[in-house]
Amino acid sequence: MHHILMHASTISREASMLYRAHPFHWVPAAGLRHASTDRRPDAALAYPTGTSVSPLCRQRLSADNSELAWLWSTCRDCDAEAHRIARTLHTPATERSK
Repeated sequence: MHHILMHASTISREASMLYRAHPFHWVPAAGLRHASTDRRPDAALAYPTGTSVSPLCRQRLSADNSELAWLWSTCRDCDAEAHRIARTLHTPATERSK
């Protein structure tokens, strides 16, 4: 049992070293879900409704943190840029420099 716990601990530590949080957050605004790198208020898990945000699609919008807003479609420009950022973060530096 001790061996299993040590192995699980090693896997967990290795996984946390591989995982990097994305530098953007999703925010519903103007009828779509956008991605933004704007800093969220301290300890907030989401941008409060009415918060002015600059999403990756380069618009200036007000957040809508209502329940239904999270079901809106995703902004295509934000989605494309978020995927580009995520690929860059998860591509080894040696491959990015090619």
